[in-house]
Amino acid sequence: MSSLNLDDFTDLIERPDGGVRRDAEARRERLVVPPGSLGRLDDLGEWLAAAQGSVPVRPVERPRLVLFAGDHGVAELGVSARPAGSAAELVREILAGGRPVAVLARRLDVPVRVVDMALDCAPDAFPADVVRHRVRRGSGRIDVEDALTPEEAEAAFRAGVAVADEEADSGTDLVVLGDVSVGGTTAAGVLVAALCGTDASVVTGRGGLAIDDLAWMRKCAAIRDALRRARPVLGDQLQLLAAVGGADLAAMTGFLLQCAVRKVPVVLDGVVAAACALVGQRIAFRAPDWWLAGHSSGEPGQAKALDRMALEPLLDQGVRVGEGAGALLALPLVRAAAALAAELPERTDEPGGEPVKDSLEDFT
Repeated sequence: MSSLNLDDFTDLIERPDGGVRRDAEARRERLVVPPGSLGRLDDLGEWLAAAQGSVPVRPVERPRLVLFAGDHGVAELGVSARPAGSAAELVREILAGGRPVAVLARRLDVPVRVVDMALDCAPDAFPADVVRHRVRRGSGRIDVEDALTPEEAEAAFRAGVAVADEEADSGTDLVVLGDVSVGGTTAAGVLVAALCGTDASVVTGRGGLAIDDLAWMRKCAAIRDALRRARPVLGDQLQLLAAVGGADLAAMTGFLLQCAVRKVPVVLDGVVAAACALVGQRIAFRAPDWWLAGHSSGEPGQAKALDRMALEPLLDQGVRVGEGAGALLALPLVRAAAALAAELPERTDEPGGEPVKDSLEDFT
């Protein structure tokens, strides 16, 4: 019998500090630029202050991009523009610095961590730090079989929790979360449709490398068939991840929840991260308060999940490449919000008077 009790997360996860947020809002009212003139940057700065428990807010100095990787058996049905089992090639290109997210990470000086949970390749294909949490080789074909055994689902979930603890213990102060998968958006679509009570067609998108109409119909049919297997287990989130998720999605769910426990803010990338966040919300309703939606990927499943969690994307630039690239683009916006909230001086009471001191030299 499993010793993992998901209900514990409800008790362990607290909301970001409301008192600190009110202090941040009061400070914002005193700044030299009028309230509201910085738009959403005001809200971002106040949210980050509450997450950190600090006014003025501290700069984001140690962000990390974390990518969970895996192949999905459902890709054998031709639901992706990439060949089934080819996610390992994407991982190699990321590690070699040749993917868009690797270029952005270099420019933004953000370390990249790839976690192999279920790539369809030999376990010695990548360095030990990439594969040490691996659960299996590929996940099952969710339209006709479970993605994982119950034991594998628990192991993957626990691996995500462990990765979150490793990041928190190392001093990571914000995570950008993405996935590297082939077939992952299909599994994500099933989770979103099941949890939102919608039909397959409502959540079926074209993917990062856009598929044609025939592939879209195959994908829609696969999500429809998998939904029939998902609905009977909706009351057990770990069983749901075992039935229609995958090792990477189970790990991402555990990661998101443990980041909320450890009070580490997370910026979500695309539909896969959003689907895992939606599962996390079912487990612990306060958890989404620790997450930001980095961007709109154009996937209908992502839009549905974010709407259910009341998360509004920071950017909408039509970035569909996945792998955390869109969310990483939102990082400068978060950093800008922190800098403005911390470094703008407060108004003077009289013309020519001195601004109220707030130890701004600590943030320069």
